[in-house]
Amino acid sequence: MSDLTFYTNPMSRGRIVRWMLEELDRPYKTVVMGFGEEMTGSEYRALNPMAKVPTVRHGEVVVTECAAICAYLAEAFPAAGLSPPPGSPERGAFLRWMFFGAGPVEAAVTNTSFGWDPQGPRQEARVGYGSLARVTDTLEALVSDREWILGETFSAVDVYLGAQIAWALMLDTMEKRPALTAYAARINARPAALRAREIDDALIAEQQEAQ
Repeated sequence: MSDLTFYTNPMSRGRIVRWMLEELDRPYKTVVMGFGEEMTGSEYRALNPMAKVPTVRHGEVVVTECAAICAYLAEAFPAAGLSPPPGSPERGAFLRWMFFGAGPVEAAVTNTSFGWDPQGPRQEARVGYGSLARVTDTLEALVSDREWILGETFSAVDVYLGAQIAWALMLDTMEKRPALTAYAARINARPAALRAREIDDALIAEQQEAQ
């Protein structure tokens, strides 16, 4: 039995963590959670009080939030080579862009999807991301001159931040600039990403047939 348990729903941010788990190339158990009562029940909320997915349990350790899960798994399984070692020059960049994804990118894309954008310099100063255009400019510059976010080495930050970029482009909540679309194509073509999508798409098909 695997010591990794993955709580998810195939129509959620859990797809990001599925991809991360497939990059690790090690066994894990999947528990598919239904939206509504199953997630809000006391048993699951003992693991994740937010009543959301994904959640990962590794032995006695419970981790929630996609960025934290990806960072934790990369460190917990160093053989996969998905996290720079502490103290290395790449480590600072790894943390910087991981948190950039969890902060400015997540907020900017979500707010835009709901039809709200900061109005004028005063509001832009109050929100952490400033504006979606500023976030997009930053990401475009980041991936325009390198294969992966840390340069030549693929890492967990490509899973987390890369998935957000690809998702935003697909939903038209981020401008389809050539450098961004090329980067999204690279990450989407990774074998682990393809396997993860196949697994979750099959689960969605099963859920639809059961309805």
